[in-house]
Formats: sequence, C-alpha cells, structure tokens
Amino acid sequence: MIRIAIIGYGKIARDQHVPAMTKHGGYDLKAVVTTSGGGPDGVPVFASTEDMLAAMRGQIDAVAISTPPAPRYAIARQCLAAGLDMLLEKPPATTLGQIEELRDECAAAGRVLFTTWHSQYAAAVDQARDLLKDKRIASMRICWHEDVNKYHPGQDWVWGAGGFGVFDPGINALSIAVKIVPSRLILDDALLRIPANREQPIVARLKLSSPVADGPIEATFDWCPATEDEWTITVQPVDGPELVLRHGGSEIAVGGEVREPTGPGEYPGIYAEFAKLVAERRSHVDFQPLRIVADAFMTAKREAAPAFNWRT
Repeated sequence: MIRIAIIGYGKIARDQHVPAMTKHGGYDLKAVVTTSGGGPDGVPVFASTEDMLAAMRGQIDAVAISTPPAPRYAIARQCLAAGLDMLLEKPPATTLGQIEELRDECAAAGRVLFTTWHSQYAAAVDQARDLLKDKRIASMRICWHEDVNKYHPGQDWVWGAGGFGVFDPGINALSIAVKIVPSRLILDDALLRIPANREQPIVARLKLSSPVADGPIEATFDWCPATEDEWTITVQPVDGPELVLRHGGSEIAVGGEVREPTGPGEYPGIYAEFAKLVAERRSHVDFQPLRIVADAFMTAKREAAPAFNWRT
C-alpha cells in the first residue's frame, strides 16, 4: 500500500486523482494540501506543503503534485528533501531545466519520479501507437479547440507567466502525438496569437516534421473556437487506412470504422503505472511535449489578438 498525499486539491484532484486511487486499491490517501480548506472526509487538510511535511513525517511514502505549473518545481524540491516519491501532473514543470534537475536529483537520491501526461493514457491511445508502429506518415492534423471560459473559468493564472495559455490543453495533444508517432517530432514553424491584455497565447498554430513523416504535421490550438469543442488527431499513413483519435484519445476510428478502445483510461492508467514504478523503484521522466512547447515560445511569430475578458 502506497501512503500518499495530494498537494493541490482542486477540481482535477477531486474528480480524477482520488477516484483513480480508490479504484486501484493500492493507495492510502493520508493528507491533502489546499488553500481552499476542503478535503475528502476523514483526510487531514493542510494549508501548505511545509505544514503537511512536518506533520506527516514518516507517515507518507509519496506525493501527487497537482498544483498549477508555476510552483510545482519548488514543491517537488521540498518533497524530494523529505525523501518522498513523486507523481507530477502535467506539465511537470515550467522549464526544461527544472525537470532535468529533478530527474537527476531523484536518480541520485533513489527516489521515484513520474512525469504524468494523462492524455497518453486515454483509452484508445495505445491502439493508435500500435497501429502506427513501423509506419511512415503521409500527413497528420491535430485540432484541439475548446472554450477556456468552460474549462478554466476565472482562473487568471493560465494567462500569466508560467501559465502556458492555450498550451495548457494543447500540450495534452502533443503528449499523445509524441507517444503515437514512432520517431521524434521537430517543430519547424509556429504562430502565437496573444490577447492585448494577456501574457499567454489564446491561439497557437504549429508546423512539425519527423524522420518518419513524408508530409505535413500540423497542429491548431484554439481557446475560443467559433465551433464546438474538438480534441481530434487525424493520421494518414503512407500505406494504410486513415486513423482518427477523437474526444482526446478516448475513441479511435480506422478507415472510418470505430473500434472498441482497450486502454484503462487516463487517471486509472496513471495510478496503475505509478504503483508499478514505485514497486520496481524506477522513474519515468518524459519531457518531449514540454520541449515542443518551449521551442514554440522560443521561435514563434507573434500576432496581437483582441483583448480577452472572462465571459459572465
């Protein structure tokens, strides 16, 4: 049984982390850290990581850090100093340097570090990966369009430094792409549209390439789409039927035929994997999706977009 604490007990922790732990059966939730004051029945609640670590010394083995990205590195350093294994929500940090440092320090200390990308565990993603194994790609199109008012209502942190803007959901698509494409993805060109009153993009358009791709790989992320929400990845192999992942990777169609997904689902998959990593005392650190986002911020052309204000 893994004695675990959740640091950052918000909507995702309530709706996804706790049910996944409970379903797995191999976790004992010992504490939560939150500034909202609420927690699961019977579980001690702390206002800060420092308070939790001091009070729970010797009573927990691991932490799941599901705060916004900006404070995640500092919190992880505290937990590492306390000798804990760590599961990090996506993105694992705000810079490549931070996650590389955590990787190396956890390795030196013998602690388990798991950089989770929940969309990689969506029910149909492994099927897509297996179908594209050893395939060349003629074209690939990623459309990740959702209404920020619906999924981040009033959360100004998404628009500030380290908040990622539209890459907050867009990095989920990139995490799927790096898992299903059987070679590295390279950013060739990017355009970011940034609202006049915000620091982060509301629209991103990427052009990528890969050693296994003969044609274009294009991605569009839009936080205020004119149409319905869409989370779709369409891949046309050079030799084979079109493959479409829909609904964030939870559904797959091959040659127009919908197939039954076989994977465990996002957060059940994450917690099954973390339990395995802890049992085997090994880490899994993947920062390829973050690398692509970092490359986009470093090289993109930028356009001004109209000011964004929350819908009331």
